[in-house]
Amino acid sequence: MNAVQESSSVAPSIHQREIQGFEVPVDVRTAATAARFLGVSPSLVYAYVERKQIPHFRMMGRSIRFSLSELEKWRQQFFVNGGIDE
Repeated sequence: MNAVQESSSVAPSIHQREIQGFEVPVDVRTAATAARFLGVSPSLVYAYVERKQIPHFRMMGRSIRFSLSELEKWRQQFFVNGGIDE
């Protein structure tokens, strides 16, 4: 097995995921992948970030990241049953 396969096959330990007392989210996404996940355009995701309407965090200044689990919770707030009351 080469070094790339070895590093990807080893699950990160709790100590590796913690940086200075903060737990780093495992499922971090960029704005483009968050937009694809939500089914909207990247410009709309940036607009949501600017208005602080979507859960996000910034890494090293301007780099915006999203947690997939937080996006899923946020997306569920807007679930519509389709008008069927059963």
